[in-house]
Amino acid sequence: MIDQLLSGNVKFRETTFKQNHERYSELAKGQKPSVLWIGCSDSRIQTGHITNAAPGVLFIQRNIGNVAPVYDWNFATVLEYALKHLKVQHIVICGHSDCGAIKALDKDLDDHYIPLWLNNATEAKQRVDAKIKKPVTPAEAKERSTMIEQENVRLQIEHLKKYPLVKTALAKKEITVHGLYYDLETGALSKIV
Repeated sequence: MIDQLLSGNVKFRETTFKQNHERYSELAKGQKPSVLWIGCSDSRIQTGHITNAAPGVLFIQRNIGNVAPVYDWNFATVLEYALKHLKVQHIVICGHSDCGAIKALDKDLDDHYIPLWLNNATEAKQRVDAKIKKPVTPAEAKERSTMIEQENVRLQIEHLKKYPLVKTALAKKEITVHGLYYDLETGALSKIV
C-alpha cells in the first residue's frame, strides 16, 4: 500500500504539481487559509475534493464524528492557531451520511477510548429520539440516522461556541460559523445552520 501512495505522489508531481507550480511555490512560503474545516475522519470524504477547494484554502481538523469537544487540548490548539495566527474568517463543522460514529452511539462498545469520545455526540441522539417514534422500517432507521448526523452538527456548533476564543471572535464579527452536511450517495453538500 505504501508503494501505491508513493507512486501516486510521483504521478501528482508530474501532473497537478507541475501544472500548478506557481501556486505550490507560493504555498511553500506560508499559509493563509480562510476556513477552519472541522470534519469527520471517514476515509470516504476528502474535504478538498468535495468542496473543489484549492490547496491553501482550508485548515482542516478531522476526527471521528466531526466533534468539537468542549475544552479538549488537541481541539483547542487547532482552534487557537486557526483564529489567532491564521486569522481564518469562517469555521465549518461538516457532518455526513452513513457516519460510523453516529451508528456507534447505538452500540455498547467494549473499546476504551471511542465511547469516551462519542460522549461528545450523545446529546444529538437524545434530542432526535425525544422528537420521533422508534424506527420500525429500514427507511425510518436511515431517516433517524440522518437526523442524528445533522443534529450532531448543530450540537458541535454549540460546543464550539463555548470556547472563549470563538465567543470573542463572533462578538467582534471576525468569524462566521457554518454547519454543513455531505451526502455520500449524491455527493451533495448542503447547509445545516
